[in-house]
Parts: sequence; C-alpha cells; structure tokens
Amino acid sequence: MSVLGRRGAAIVARELAFPTPSTSPLASRPRSFSIFSRPPQKYPGHVPLNVVERGALAVGSAVGSLFDPWRADLIAACGEATATPYFIYRLRDAMLSDPTGRQILRDRPRITSETLRLPELRALPENSVGRTYAAWLDREGVSPDTRDDVKYIDDEECAYVMQRYRECHDFYHAVTGLPIFVEGELALKAFEFLNTLIPMTGLSMFAAVRLKPAERERLFSIYLPWAVRSGLGSKELICVYWEKILEKDVDELRRELGIERPPDMREIRRMIREQKKREKERLKQG
Repeated sequence: MSVLGRRGAAIVARELAFPTPSTSPLASRPRSFSIFSRPPQKYPGHVPLNVVERGALAVGSAVGSLFDPWRADLIAACGEATATPYFIYRLRDAMLSDPTGRQILRDRPRITSETLRLPELRALPENSVGRTYAAWLDREGVSPDTRDDVKYIDDEECAYVMQRYRECHDFYHAVTGLPIFVEGELALKAFEFLNTLIPMTGLSMFAAVRLKPAERERLFSIYLPWAVRSGLGSKELICVYWEKILEKDVDELRRELGIERPPDMREIRRMIREQKKREKERLKQG
C-alpha cells in the first residue's frame, strides 16, 4: 500500500474512532426533550418557563394571592401560569369562531387612558356604555393603566388574548355594577369563570374564606346564583369590541349579551350599615 493510501486509511480510522462534532452522527440530531429545558423567547417581554418553573409559579402565585388578594401581580401571574396549555387556547378559538372576535385579533386594540379618553367618555349620553364605564372608574378610583403586561404565555397570539381579557375586566365591572372590594371581585370572578373558563377566576373563590360571615352568606346566597345564571347564559365577553359600542345603551347591551344585572352591592352594604346604626341608637336610648 502506498504512503498516501496508508495515511488516508489512518485518517478514516481515526475519524471513526473519535468523530469530530461536524462528522458525528449525533451532531445533526435535535436535542432530546427535557422538562427542565427552557423554550425560546417568542415576543418582546416574554419570559419563557419550563414545566417545573410554570408549576412553581402557579402554586406560589395562587397561595400568595390567597393571603393578599390585593396583589395584582400575583393574580396576573397565577392567571397566566394556569391558563396553558388548554384554557387560553379555548378562549382564542372562541374569538376565531366569531366575526367580531376575529376582528379584535386582527386589530389588537389596547385599552388605556390614551386609547380611551376619559373626558370624552364622561361626555357621552347618560346610560351609554362609555359613560357607565367612566363613571365606574371614577366611583371606584381606578385607572385602565394599571394592568400588567402578559409575559408567561408562550404563544404570542394567546398572550394578546390574555392581555385583552385583562384589560376588559373593568368593562365587566362597569356593566354588572360590581365594586372592587373583595366581595364584589369574587362575585365577578365567579361570573368570569363560567364565561371564560380561565382557571384563575375559579381559584379566586378560595378567597371567600377571608370574608366576614355576613359577606360570605351574601356571596353564596345572592351573587353566586346570579353568577351561574349570567355566566352560563351570556355570550363570550372576550368577543365584545368595547371600543366600538361606547355610545350604545348599556341596558340594551346587557340584553344582547344575556347578562342579568345583580343587586347593587354597595347599596346593600349601605342599608346594612344604616340598620346597624339605628339598632345601636335604639339600644342607647333604651
């Protein structure tokens, strides 16, 4: 055998025994799946999580929000961590199956104080959707600019669906008239769970243990039955293009959506306070 032939044979033998990364048959194979592998970032602000991290976030945020229901960041994280893999896709598919929902997904509007000018909404006709929304914001002392951006949902389109749900939440409050204190939030969350099936809205009901006995009794006897009736009987609220119906009569909208307005929670609480005050005065006089 020639020197060149012997050298070539030696090179082949060495490559077979010790393959370089470029010639290794394993180099072209995709990396095997692991629950600890981190998916790539899909959109600006996205925080990809592996299965273990997502589970830890779901449990930690759920427990934290139970002890402190005013932690909006924990509630938002719990909503995102528990919405996948099924529930947020179901909500996205509901939008895709509805003409208005598809338009919302195409336009991708955002609800902020810049896109919805509150002074203009306050000037709309009495009982219009826009004026009802602005009046509710003023009464509760909240702003549409306080909603956190979605970051833990991997699919970019589904992330927008969650963002849309989050920013429309105050419209649900306004249309139902429910206030933002815990009793009102739980009533609305029960309604939202039956309308959207987002797990976080159902998990929020555990916060009922924080209510006073009278509040808890009122929630279960008045507002949960209302939530069941309206939540199961109403149309998909995620498909409402709120920005395009601001001048619509809010009572007409409730009829179209199949939403029954619940008893005024603030008025009930006011009447109870006045009754207790009168009873105390009678005891003093007696």
